[in-house]
Amino acid sequence: MRSASTWWIIAGIMLLLDFYVYQAIKTVSQSAGEKGRMFIYIAYWVISAITLVSLISLPYIQSLQTSRFFRNYIFAILLGLFLAKLIGSTFFLVDDLRRLGVWVAGLFSHKDTNTIADNNGISRSVFLSWVGLGAGSSLFGTLLYGFSNKYNYQVKRVPLSFANLPAAFKGLKIVHISDIHSGSFQNKAAVNHGVDMILKEKPDLILFTGDLVNDRHDEMNDYLDVFSRLQAPIGVYSTLGNHDYGDYVSWPSEQAKKDNLELLKQVHQKMGWRLLMNEHVLLQKGNEQIALLGIENWGAKGRFPKYGKMWEAYPGTEQIPFKILMSHDPSHWDAEVRTKYRDIDLMLAGHTHGMQFGIENPYFKWSPVQWMYRQWAGLYEEGKQKLYVNRGYGFIGYPGRVGILPEITVLELA
Repeated sequence: MRSASTWWIIAGIMLLLDFYVYQAIKTVSQSAGEKGRMFIYIAYWVISAITLVSLISLPYIQSLQTSRFFRNYIFAILLGLFLAKLIGSTFFLVDDLRRLGVWVAGLFSHKDTNTIADNNGISRSVFLSWVGLGAGSSLFGTLLYGFSNKYNYQVKRVPLSFANLPAAFKGLKIVHISDIHSGSFQNKAAVNHGVDMILKEKPDLILFTGDLVNDRHDEMNDYLDVFSRLQAPIGVYSTLGNHDYGDYVSWPSEQAKKDNLELLKQVHQKMGWRLLMNEHVLLQKGNEQIALLGIENWGAKGRFPKYGKMWEAYPGTEQIPFKILMSHDPSHWDAEVRTKYRDIDLMLAGHTHGMQFGIENPYFKWSPVQWMYRQWAGLYEEGKQKLYVNRGYGFIGYPGRVGILPEITVLELA
């Protein structure tokens, strides 16, 4: 069983980290007394044993509900512990390398190279061990705190000005949402509250840019009534994201996978959403028109699929003065839109979630996801073209948000 063997390998790496971190625990607990040290050691190894057993058990969980619970919470806790120990170990490694250097220098200088203490009597080893344990614990605590943010929807108001926007569409209010990932939800009331927030904005147009589910169409069964509430005078339009195709599931047959996608398309229809599959529609107010294009997922990064076909969606819009493109993956903007379709005025995307982890304030914005995606959250402009990347309505993998909160975007065109 390939997945099981993978978890055994991960568990082995985790065990090695456990032993390495244990050395730091021993270093900082020397002053705790014999009984105190024994309690610390036992507690540490009990937690480590539970962690390892949980890791090894993951691929054997067969119950759907249990599996979802593990995926959403236990897996996240295990990952948090792993990252915490990994970060702590970097500090311990620095100290080990320092001590190795001192020892090597002592071989040549014949000086005493015992542990060096500062004026307060704390050794560098103890200090670095405390720093490493503190850094790892802080990360783990932050990830636990992030569980409480997964439904903490934030409305971001973004005014956008375009010289070529037809006068009839000045003041158009668009709500942009993305990455619902309904298979991860466990609090229907909280999701409903987010929909209430959208409706309160009274948008003229609602646009959804993909990843309605994690994998399977039936993840929407409990949420059809929730998202069917989304209505707007000009309509609700949607596209597909990489998760909507079921590419990350082992299906009994290729036909089962195709059936799943067809049923997912019907979900959009049942909710009253107009799913755009490599096509466009013309939106009209008075005697003026703008074009709305929607393509299937097209990703330029990693192994994300390229199902999108701009050459099918674009024809017929050439003479339309203003164009909006819905395309799930923001890497599509640099890779194709800006180079081949320079008259696309505004592209809307999602996909990155801002990695659900980062720092964001009026002066500074950072997330590890930016190492892969140049455009990963918010507004980007190149010449006359604009891209907006929504941070995602839902979540997947890690059931929380740290710094990068779930987003409802309100775009006001001028």
